[in-house]
Amino acid sequence: MAVPIAVLDCDLLLYGRGHRTLDRFKLEDVTDEYLLSTYGFPRQFIYYLVDLLGASLSRPTQRSRAISPETQILAALGFYTSGSFQTRMGDAIGISQASMSRCVANVTEALVERASQFIRFPEDEATVQSLKDDFYGLAGMPGVLGVVDCTHVAIKAPNAEDLSYVNRKGLHSLNCLMVCDARGVLLSAETHWPGSLPDCTVLQQAALTSQFETELHKDGWLLGDSSFFLRTWLMTPLHIPETPAEYRYNMAHSATHNVIERTFRTIRSRFRCLDGSKGTLQYSPEKSSHIILACCVLHNISLEHGLDVWSSPATGHMEQPEEEYEQMESMDSEACRIRQELLLTHFS
Repeated sequence: MAVPIAVLDCDLLLYGRGHRTLDRFKLEDVTDEYLLSTYGFPRQFIYYLVDLLGASLSRPTQRSRAISPETQILAALGFYTSGSFQTRMGDAIGISQASMSRCVANVTEALVERASQFIRFPEDEATVQSLKDDFYGLAGMPGVLGVVDCTHVAIKAPNAEDLSYVNRKGLHSLNCLMVCDARGVLLSAETHWPGSLPDCTVLQQAALTSQFETELHKDGWLLGDSSFFLRTWLMTPLHIPETPAEYRYNMAHSATHNVIERTFRTIRSRFRCLDGSKGTLQYSPEKSSHIILACCVLHNISLEHGLDVWSSPATGHMEQPEEEYEQMESMDSEACRIRQELLLTHFS
């Protein structure tokens, strides 16, 4: 005689049936210090996320006992900031490891849906001018609308045959193209590029390039390092500076561009799931890309809320592979003319 097999819900075993929403953990029952040490963010920030994402996280479910938005957000923050699904994290808020994973997926998608709300270039003239003024104040580089660079985040191998995600260090990764302002606020984030692609190829294929070439940002430019080609909207360093003006230009360029390296370190330090110290992201490239983007959204929201202290460098081993690129100047004569004019006007 066949024996029926019951599929058991871990949460149901722990908590039984009763209310439709599981309020396992109350923010008001713990200290601010506990929230910061366990979830990486203060109480008011977490309340803000509950208001922001609550509707998306309360969608109809087939489960008889839905997990509250507050609990889902705490579970996701715990993973983002620790990089771990350890049992103790689930125990802290009273859910199983399987439910932790579902919560991370739900919160990640809710944040990704709002990416364009929090990660975008300013459009009004006053804000654009303020953006340029902030950059100019760093090292005297005029007309800067943002600094751009790529960084790699380790992921598990999609499959044995797919080598497109293997980077120069022989590790599987996503190559993420990002732009930030002088405070480290992200203005653009494309997190889905395979790790095998060099930075210049990522930029060539990116939506960022299409945006700048079609919208014709004639009143300013981005700053990129020598892994990118010089463009009319992208100023790169001179390969071999010779004159005092060229040295001054390169020094100002380097000091200004350094903002994005500090931003990468801050993001990795705050969101340890990205820094490699806990291992690779154990998801498909698509899901890993969404987790990275969700962390980028949270990074910008945290800056909006004044949580903008530059963090110390992350301890993880997954840093950006050193590019062995050829130092080639752009054949774009207009781009060369613009850079030369910049040299003569501001650095001579």
